[in-house]
Amino acid sequence: MHTTRYRSVCFTALSLLGLSLQAQEKKDLTFRQIFKGEATGLYQPLPNIRGWADATHYIQYRTEGGASKAYKVDAATGKSEPYVTPPEGATVTVRNNDIVYTSPTGTTTQLTSDTAQERNPTLSPDGRYVAFTRNNDLYAVEVATKKEIRYTTDGSDVIYNGWASWVYYEEILGRASKYRAFWWSPDSRYIAYMRFDDAKVPVFPIYSEKGQHGYLENTRYPKAGDTNPAVKIGTVPVGGGATLWADFNENEDQYFGAPFFTPEGHLWVQWMPRGQDNLKIYEINPDNGRKKEIYSEQQKTWVDWYEDIPFLANNKGFIIRSDKSGWAHLYWHNMDGSLNKQLTSGSWTVKDIRAIDNKQQVIYFTARKEAAPRTDLYQVSLKTGAITRLTFGDYLHNVDVSPNGNYFVTTYSNLSTPPRMALLNSKGKVVRELGDAKGSQFDQYNLATTKMQYYKTRDGLELPMTITMPLHMQPGKKYPVLISIYGGPDAGSVYDSWKMPLTSQWWAKEGVIQVAIDNRSSGQLGKMGMNYIHRQLGKYETEDYMDAAIWLRSQPWTDSSKICITGGSFGGYMTCMALTYGADVFTHGMANFAVTDWRLYDSHYSERYMDTPQENEEGYRITSPMTYADRYKGLIRIVHGTMDDNVHMQNSIQLVDKLENLNKHFEFMVYPGERHGWRSIKSLHSDNETYRFIYLNLLDRPFPKEFGQ
Repeated sequence: MHTTRYRSVCFTALSLLGLSLQAQEKKDLTFRQIFKGEATGLYQPLPNIRGWADATHYIQYRTEGGASKAYKVDAATGKSEPYVTPPEGATVTVRNNDIVYTSPTGTTTQLTSDTAQERNPTLSPDGRYVAFTRNNDLYAVEVATKKEIRYTTDGSDVIYNGWASWVYYEEILGRASKYRAFWWSPDSRYIAYMRFDDAKVPVFPIYSEKGQHGYLENTRYPKAGDTNPAVKIGTVPVGGGATLWADFNENEDQYFGAPFFTPEGHLWVQWMPRGQDNLKIYEINPDNGRKKEIYSEQQKTWVDWYEDIPFLANNKGFIIRSDKSGWAHLYWHNMDGSLNKQLTSGSWTVKDIRAIDNKQQVIYFTARKEAAPRTDLYQVSLKTGAITRLTFGDYLHNVDVSPNGNYFVTTYSNLSTPPRMALLNSKGKVVRELGDAKGSQFDQYNLATTKMQYYKTRDGLELPMTITMPLHMQPGKKYPVLISIYGGPDAGSVYDSWKMPLTSQWWAKEGVIQVAIDNRSSGQLGKMGMNYIHRQLGKYETEDYMDAAIWLRSQPWTDSSKICITGGSFGGYMTCMALTYGADVFTHGMANFAVTDWRLYDSHYSERYMDTPQENEEGYRITSPMTYADRYKGLIRIVHGTMDDNVHMQNSIQLVDKLENLNKHFEFMVYPGERHGWRSIKSLHSDNETYRFIYLNLLDRPFPKEFGQ
């Protein structure tokens, strides 16, 4: 699946001399250019293209007179004209706790007036109503009359109607939901919503040091094996009245995913047992709430929720993207749920569907087919099953496809080519080039290059990593290694695309080998690779990183006494595992807001991969870095925000306690009041402390004064 041009990275003395001669004619980027924003001329902006006005006109934003103006551009001719937001562009916002409606013409109207906070105002598809939650009850207000309709009355500190329980917000509905757990029907006749009962969910206290006495922030947070919220899903008429609850028993140990509506307006509900190994989709009868099974998928490991189910026109069925074969592929089902045909197959991954041309019976989709670290656009014929690649070259393509797939804009690059932008038609023919990010001064600088390298795991799998070598390398000199990872399931970081951050150029100039590594669960090997980690999340991944690092240590340019790994969240967990389980390979680490024991993280995420602690006690033991704390012998910096409500600081505190009891030396940094990661005033301190760690421990040099210490 990987072509030979990706297989090796060679750093010979001859090539280093050649680079050195070439470098004499160029200049290095300065500190102020990299960290203070001084002009470089390295890059120029690509056209600001965001979406499509229709099937043949894309929308481009241009800065004129200091303001951003929208234009719609004819894809065929390139001619442009001002783009006016369509009439359906009304918006609703919350201002001073009340809902404000802004008409397409810009007229604003305050729809509510209440001392309580209104949340997640959402316009009905017909624009006549705005649904929202207040004090954990569900409401709507009619735009024309400002008349309020109250749908529920039992909202409390443990009962939430249309407002998600924490674990649903974080793991199922997603952070983008902003806790919204209600959905308008396409015809605006009713609202589907979830009701959560958190009464039996354990409370986790988070302490704030603010003020004289501090305070506790209590969250209903189910950790692995804990009682989950009881959930019901139902529909209520827009005009009010009784809720019709779908025919599920809320007391069962189960999960519900985000619902879907068919083109006819029927409600489809996603359901799983707590084990998350069987996903069912039910159609809910609008008259009595009874459920009818439409689709069922079982896997020995776990099944992921569907974020979208595209429907074909004229009741021709729907498309499922399933990884049940070990690789994600497209399946065409009839509306009754029966399988019509499998549309794609093979040892490669379909990423997502970008457009459907019902007239031509063609589906446009992206996939990692030519090489796993790259993404291309394809089309598949519903009639013949023929698959056609529409993008070109050895590039990673990020595409924006027009409705029906008549045209698409691609921003493409690879590790040696800065981003470019082009417009193509549905045949994959370039209509015209739109831009090149390469600036006028690009060729005047010494720039470190990033190369792809494949490594083999101890059990024979082949996986990629990228290596950015130092500038001005000296033959015979050994250099420290800085490995930046995340490492979570289906969350790889190794791609054949241009690396833009200038900070990497600074570390290349300072003499650091910079590495990114993907493990078997990263998505490079599809679901087949992810299945290895079931019930032992973190063990195989750490061993993969160890195998990659062992290869790095064997290279003549590596200083084996300085192998540093760093990451945040799951990457922080991986760092902790590397410095304990992998202590014979890794010498330094910076672990940011890390999980240190999967029993301390939330139920839905932990159990998806691990099952419950009651079912898998040994799995939880062997995947905790605290189990291997006695092996620790390098230097780790543990970093956490005191009010992290996702990965609680409890994780880091327990590891700190273990290391102290073992009389181990380590570093610990806390950020008061910070949540999961931070972009506050403390980010400057956090960055500088990271840089300081690199200078003092990897480069054996004082922290430069330019950083403003």
